Amino acid sequence: MKTPHLVALAAAALCAGTAHAQDAGQLNVICSVQAEWCNMIQTVFAKTTGIKVNMSLKGSGEALAQLVAEKANPKTDVWFGGTGDPHLQAAEMGLSIEHKSPTLPQLFPWAQAQAAQSGYKTVGIYSGPLGFGYNPELLAKKKLAVPKSWADLLKPEYKGEIQVANPASSGTAYTMVATLVQLMGEDKAFEYMKGLHKNVSQYTRSGTGPIKAVARGETAVSISFVHDGPGEKMQGFPVETITPSEGTGAEIGSMSIIKGARNLEQAKKFYEWALTPQAQQFGAAAKQFQLPSNKATPIDPRVPDFKSIKFINYDYAKYGASAERKRLIAKWEKDVNSLPR
Repeated sequence: MKTPHLVALAAAALCAGTAHAQDAGQLNVICSVQAEWCNMIQTVFAKTTGIKVNMSLKGSGEALAQLVAEKANPKTDVWFGGTGDPHLQAAEMGLSIEHKSPTLPQLFPWAQAQAAQSGYKTVGIYSGPLGFGYNPELLAKKKLAVPKSWADLLKPEYKGEIQVANPASSGTAYTMVATLVQLMGEDKAFEYMKGLHKNVSQYTRSGTGPIKAVARGETAVSISFVHDGPGEKMQGFPVETITPSEGTGAEIGSMSIIKGARNLEQAKKFYEWALTPQAQQFGAAAKQFQLPSNKATPIDPRVPDFKSIKFINYDYAKYGASAERKRLIAKWEKDVNSLPR
């Protein structure tokens, strides 16, 4: 999809919006994708519908914490984006409502499965594989090889060269924990993460922090969603991505309507709009290269080729359950994060 076309698409949407009555109500959205994407959907949806969008940007872990905190008096109508596990947890905790979109049959099976297993309280809007980001210039300078496997990250030469987010605040990092547990078994996975801990220089708050650090030459390697790489590269930064040879997991970015939403009709309008191929092109327009969930959405060539990646059979229902997520994060804090480096 060429950017000029997307600019034209946004402009056409903006022109169409002027025909709408200005007082179409408002909508409160927590947005857990990158800022440029959030801003784009906020602007275009508002202009096309006349609905004023109040948007707050939060990582998926923080977003869930806010929804739990305001459960008795919800201030949010829609939660857009971020890893699917916390969305499944929100569904399980009764924080979101059932909404069965007529668009479901047009979505990829993984997006439909996300909806079905939550009792239609959430839906998949994009998917992206977990892997590594690396700075080829920095690796060459330090005479380090490109890491090709999970095992490679434990090599002593990577000491202090790796960044990953903290699973308590980041859905990206929780996806890593859940992926390793499913790939290796829990005991071996935690032994692995203890070994990895020795090589980690910093656990960032957000999942995109580590690949931004790689792009800017602050660290050589990150554990990240690989779709976060091309956008950095487009800005002229030296960054490449790879997925581990043993296998990896993927996020299913999701969307939920919040129980007790004050602007329910507007929330449903936004939800339906966000599942259209037109709205799903704004990810790539904002230099975000996840695979969109609507099969009719044109796919940007920079979106990772899912057919060439070795995926584990990720159990979204099990690892999206609140008890399991809490248990694994607590275990990581106690057994891994508490260790000296």
